[in-house]
Amino acid sequence: MIPREKAHRNAERRGKSAELLCLWQLRLKGYRILARRYKTPVGEVDLIARRGGVLAAIEVKARGDFDRAGESLTPRQRRRITRALAHFLGRRPDLALLAARFDVMLVAPRRWPRHLVDAWREE
Repeated sequence: MIPREKAHRNAERRGKSAELLCLWQLRLKGYRILARRYKTPVGEVDLIARRGGVLAAIEVKARGDFDRAGESLTPRQRRRITRALAHFLGRRPDLALLAARFDVMLVAPRRWPRHLVDAWREE
């Protein structure tokens, strides 16, 4: 196997593991997971969850430490997540009255994930 492919496969595995950890933490906090790895032609969002009257699009970032995880979310990714949530809501008009927000969950080795609520606003 080419080292580049192995690195990509390892990163993919770490990402799935981080998403699963965040999913369970959200469930413990009372969130209901509506979608995981929601992919559309216009973008993707890692988790879509509901809690009360709030619908949250959640991006999971796993890195060696929380600072690097937080710095890894680019403006381009935020636009992609915004478009993906709009696509999701277009298919789920029953959720249109909920307050939509964008959260980030940061994952670092041997630490509980950090949930950054309302991490950015739609542009």
